[in-house]
Parts: sequence; C-alpha cells; structure tokens
Amino acid sequence: MKLNYKAAVIGTGFIGPVHVEGLRRAGVEVVGILGSSPEKSRAAAESLGLATAYSTIEQLLAHSAIDCVHIASPNRLHFEQAKLCLAAGKHVLCEKPLAMNATESRQLVALAAKSGVATGVNYNIRYYPLCIEAAERRKAGELGDIRHVTGSYAQDWLFHPTDFNWRVLASEGGPLRAVADIGTHWLDLIHAITGLEVQSLCADLKTVFEQRSRPLGPTETFSGKLNSDADAAVTQPVAIDTEDFGAIMLRFQGGARGVFWVSQVAAGRKNCLRWELSGSKQSLSWDSESPNQLWVGHRDSANQILTRDPAMMHRRAAALSSYPAGHNEGFSDSFKQLFCDFYRSIQDGSFRQSPSYPTFHDGHREIMLCEAILESAEKRAWIDV
Repeated sequence: MKLNYKAAVIGTGFIGPVHVEGLRRAGVEVVGILGSSPEKSRAAAESLGLATAYSTIEQLLAHSAIDCVHIASPNRLHFEQAKLCLAAGKHVLCEKPLAMNATESRQLVALAAKSGVATGVNYNIRYYPLCIEAAERRKAGELGDIRHVTGSYAQDWLFHPTDFNWRVLASEGGPLRAVADIGTHWLDLIHAITGLEVQSLCADLKTVFEQRSRPLGPTETFSGKLNSDADAAVTQPVAIDTEDFGAIMLRFQGGARGVFWVSQVAAGRKNCLRWELSGSKQSLSWDSESPNQLWVGHRDSANQILTRDPAMMHRRAAALSSYPAGHNEGFSDSFKQLFCDFYRSIQDGSFRQSPSYPTFHDGHREIMLCEAILESAEKRAWIDV
C-alpha cells in the first residue's frame, strides 16, 4: 500500500533524524525540519537532504502540504507543540513523554478525541517483530494465564559524573528521568504484549550522582563527548534532581505480579531492554540487544529459541517483519514499522475506531504510572494507580 503523505519533523537532536530516516523507509515524504533555532534547522535540512528548514512552528504549521508532524523535541516542549499541531488539523506522532504531567497529557487526550486526526506516541519498541509475536502468542492462549512479569532496561551513557545532558534536569525533562525516559518503554511494551493494567506499585529510586559536571559547550544524547576538546575544559557543577536508577514492584489487575529495574549508569549496557513472561503453560523471554531471538521456556519438554522468521510467526508479526530469516532487523526497523502502521491507519481510516499503534491514551497511561512511581518513592509506600 503506497503511503501518499507528507510529514515534517520537529527536533534535530539524536532522535529527530531517526524519524526522518524511518519516514523515508516507510514511503512517507519528509518535507522539512524544525530545530531550536533557524541555524539548527538549516544545518539539519542540509545534512538530511530536506527541502525546507523551518524557522518557527507557526511557519511549519502554515505549510499546507504537511499532513503530519513528528514531535522529537525536548520533553518540556511536547505539550504546547502537540496542542498547536492539533489546532492546525495536523496528524501528530509525538516522542514520549507525551507531556510533562498527567494534567497536560489528559488535556491532550481530550483534544485528540475532538480533533478528527490520528494521534500517536512513538513507543517504537512495540514494533520489534518478536515482541509482536509474543503478543500474538499471548492472545492465542499459548502462554496460559500470566503469573508474573520481570525485566529491566539498562544503559551506561550517564555512567560518569562528567556525563551530562539536558535530560538529567527536572526542569527540562521532568522530575523522573531513568524511569520516564526508558522505564516507560518497558511498561508500555509489557502492556502491549500482555494486555495487563497496573493496579498498584511500589518504587525505590536512587540518584547515584547528586552532582554532575555540566559542560558549557553543547552535548547530544548518547554522544559520550562534547563537540570539541576545547569545550571539555569548561564545565560547572550542577545539582542533579532526577534518578539514575529505579526498582519498581507491580501488582496487575487480575492478580499477576511484576518487578523491573532501570538504570542509566550500568557499565557495558548500551541499550538493553529485557523482559520475561511466566505463564501457566510456558514462559517467554526477549532481549533488545539480541532482538532476533525469542526464548520459549517449558516445564516438561526442551526449551526453544525462535529465531525471527516470518514463515514461523503469527500473521501480524510476520506482516511487520520486512526481511526473511537470517536477515536481522533492529532499532531503526522498529521506527519504520510503527510509522507504516500509523500512516496505514490514516489511509484506511481505522485510526478513528481501533488504532493499532500506541495512542495519546497510551502516552497518558505512562505519565500516570510515572506520577504514581514518584509518589511511591517519596512516601516509601504502595500506591494505587
């Protein structure tokens, strides 16, 4: 199915160009890009081969050719930018978090319901083919009743006290960092696979580095270095008000239990999301750093490893797997598949009744969970969601 749509991207940092690439691979034309300054817009447009470098969001939204806006700007800007896009009648796909708090995200859910446009949140990890396969196996009853869920999401890009990025500041990214930045991916993925809703939770958070060295030169997410050696010599100490590590226990509706931890200071773990589902019939386990293998655990027969192979997968998982067995799919492919799903739902109108992609409602759920996690850590208590 050809996707005859045109998009613009807001954000020129780490993830904005990933959206541009994913859109192109999905067959969506990217008309232009907006950065935090006209200079950044021009530099990104030239680097990515885009026709238009927007100076303001108003200029972008006035461009009648744009069907959809992808928001990949810093967290604190998502709410206002999404509101403006909805008011302009543009479809919106926003990076997580959808907003800075549940009051804002609740307002966006309400506006989206009235807008008549498609509104999604980029929980791309849902779209690894074997995560979809796990969801299809659960729906088919192959796991039985889910007894418990365990997992983690670990990175090391903030391992040193000299590692710094805007995300470590609550004023820029929100009061939660590791949980909100990567933990919400885990929570959304578990909901997508299991269909389970969190009923209550108990959290413990830890700021490993209560002070970090802030470079006066610019830094990028995951860059691990400044833009030049000269910048590295000029730093200032900054008090840190967000967590580096979190451990959360979960009680799901229906009685299942769960536990997961997140860390951005785990040496050697570059971008490692793991989950394991324990069902009454079998278990499943997956690791994002080996995304083309799904472990299947049995009690009374040999365990199995399913290597991603469309010929051996459920129909929906196979449909969202582009390459034959042995041709690995990874991080960038998950963006492409989410974008394909999102734009196809616009094309066939299914977004109005039964969207298959993560919606603003899903984004709101994660913010509600984050606020409960923060409250739990502060009160040192179980919190009902």
